Amino acid sequence: MKVIKFGGSSLATGEQFTKVIKIIKDDSERKVIVTSAPGKRYTGDTKVTDLLIEYAKAVMDNQDYTNVIKKIISRYHEISDYFKLDDKFIALLKNKLLNLATEEFSDDDHLLAAFKAHGELLNALLLNQILNFQGIKSIFLDPKSAGIIVHGQPNDADISPETYSNLAKLDLPEDSRIVVPGFFGYTQTGNIYTFSRGGSDITGALLSCGLKADLYENFTDVDAIYTANNHVVKNPEAIKKMSYREMRELSYAGFSVFQDEAIIPAVKGQIPVNVKNTNNPNAEGTLIVPEQFLFNPANVITGIACSKRFSALYIHRYLLNKQVGFTLKLLQIFYKYNISYEHMPSGIDDLTVIFDRSKLDKTTINHLCHDVKEILQPDYLEWIDDYAIIMVVGEGIAHNVNTIGQIIDSLTQNNIAIHMINQGASRISIMIGIQEADADNAVRQIYKTFFK
Repeated sequence: MKVIKFGGSSLATGEQFTKVIKIIKDDSERKVIVTSAPGKRYTGDTKVTDLLIEYAKAVMDNQDYTNVIKKIISRYHEISDYFKLDDKFIALLKNKLLNLATEEFSDDDHLLAAFKAHGELLNALLLNQILNFQGIKSIFLDPKSAGIIVHGQPNDADISPETYSNLAKLDLPEDSRIVVPGFFGYTQTGNIYTFSRGGSDITGALLSCGLKADLYENFTDVDAIYTANNHVVKNPEAIKKMSYREMRELSYAGFSVFQDEAIIPAVKGQIPVNVKNTNNPNAEGTLIVPEQFLFNPANVITGIACSKRFSALYIHRYLLNKQVGFTLKLLQIFYKYNISYEHMPSGIDDLTVIFDRSKLDKTTINHLCHDVKEILQPDYLEWIDDYAIIMVVGEGIAHNVNTIGQIIDSLTQNNIAIHMINQGASRISIMIGIQEADADNAVRQIYKTFFK
């Protein structure tokens, strides 16, 4: 049995729905289908999820939401008309949307989560209706009925452990497809909570684990995951097979196919994940597997990812390595301002702390630097904003002693200064810190070294 998930671009129009239906029909093992909300139809279009956020804000501010409701329902109506469904069904979807505005929520966060979830919910209902209309027996399964229990924050949900035991108890009919909306679950008290990022990917992964699927197929709008960003490297090679941990390392540093936490449930269940293209379903795609299934990697390097979202705090203090409690005091300052850090490479007199810049504001940065100066009294302190991290990832790195040397040569021979280099404990990833301005060129030079 396979669980398949379709992204927003795959479910944006009637034409795209036709491709999705063919993919479902072509393989009888594709039993469980996870939907996203309709995405963009063209450049400059608006995703349905963004329209739902606009609707939610109008309700919060007691503003007129007539126009935004029309925009939202027109997206579903357009698809419904393509398949010549009865308008009564669209009226049902519209009532569900309108009823949201009259519901009572404990606060705005709970309201926003419930509104956002309806993009996936209405699309799942629509797909289920179309499948049955075309003679493909299908059943809509709400996350509450499936037993998808979550906790945490309304717009940043975590999966509760009982979800997996609930899914294991489901008795799925042999002769029907099951359509499940992605992106959200229910708390024990019945509130809708959404996942923060990669929402429908997470739903697909947790269903794959809980239902013990043979394969989780994730349909997107690309033929495969590539060894590097094709906006940086021209025509990069496709990755045919990679390990879970390679995917995690690359996602963290900017690979956009998956948010790095999205496939953790599949990892937990040791379910292979196949990334495929809705628009070209015959392409092999990229298979993501447990490490023991990888055998011999095709290349020392599997992928090169780069993220420019980082900043760094550089601290120099003579004899820093002999200062007992120095790092503890630094961590206490982070705790005071509720700051988490990404990495902390250090030397005998130096320490660099790398942060995700998107999680910090100027005021917090100023307070942080002030306290570090006052409490730790460094000889020199510098805040660096133009910081990028490149991750070079591959299971083969652990078995090749020349990899770091080749990377350093590829950069220094092209006048690219290395600010930091660190090999992870797993020995499958090498992290390089450089100036943001050098990032794209650095990726190209590393790619040329290992793939050309």
